[in-house]
Amino acid sequence: MDQFLLVLVSGIASGAIYGLMGLGLVIIYRATDVVNFALAALATLGLYVAITFRDGGVAMLLGVVAAIAVTAVVGVIVREVVIRPLGQGQLFSALVVTMGVSLIVESVVDSIWGTQPKTFPSLVEGTVRWGDAALPTQSLVTIGIAAAAMAAVAFLFGRTTLGSAMRAVAESADTAQLIGISAQRVARIAWALGLALAALAACLYAPRSGLVPTVLAAPLFRAFAGIFLGGLTSMYGAVIGGLTVGVLENIAASYVSASFRDTFVFSFTILVLLIRPQGLFGTRTFQRV
Repeated sequence: MDQFLLVLVSGIASGAIYGLMGLGLVIIYRATDVVNFALAALATLGLYVAITFRDGGVAMLLGVVAAIAVTAVVGVIVREVVIRPLGQGQLFSALVVTMGVSLIVESVVDSIWGTQPKTFPSLVEGTVRWGDAALPTQSLVTIGIAAAAMAAVAFLFGRTTLGSAMRAVAESADTAQLIGISAQRVARIAWALGLALAALAACLYAPRSGLVPTVLAAPLFRAFAGIFLGGLTSMYGAVIGGLTVGVLENIAASYVSASFRDTFVFSFTILVLLIRPQGLFGTRTFQRV
């Protein structure tokens, strides 16, 4: 039982990270119709900024704040410079462009900081006793911070004027424009928010994995599995899908085989999509032909 509790807490912590990244992807996609493959590379850039601040004697918490800010600002610049000129409806072109941006950012990180692995300090150390189980404090903090961030996003979209504007643009940018909502302003905010969530997820993930230029490649694909499982257009689906992926992969790694955890997760995701192509919480769309 104690072993299962450790596996479950670790899985929820992993899932919370995937859920944050997935939430960032969905927010950007709903506002701008862009599947942002550069999200992980930009968040990794933020991680290296944080570690540079730490090496300069700045408190780690301020380094995390700097990572989030830099990731959001650079992301908005990328959107304005290379995504916005493509225009609306260029889903495939934007996808290819974000892949190119990802490779460019990784190359910049390699050039400035090198490819040697670095350690990324935990936000907290130690363990918390629960019966006979010793739960890592970092995992519990990860779950708490992710839950707070997700609750803040839910409040933003559900209870604020800005959230209403973002939902309106997600439904129809042209209609929102007619009632005086600036779709471009909302798009910039969505990119900043989505990338800020990704940077936060990266700072929670890096202490357990170490820091290399491709550190977020695996979490990005698991976040994609989560959003396809939950539904590409559903923010709640992104969170629940990410949590599901995190728990499933940890159970598979602990009770089946570590080498089969991704096979188990993606097989389950494919099975769900075969039964329900729009995902668990996605909306089925119809197109006249």
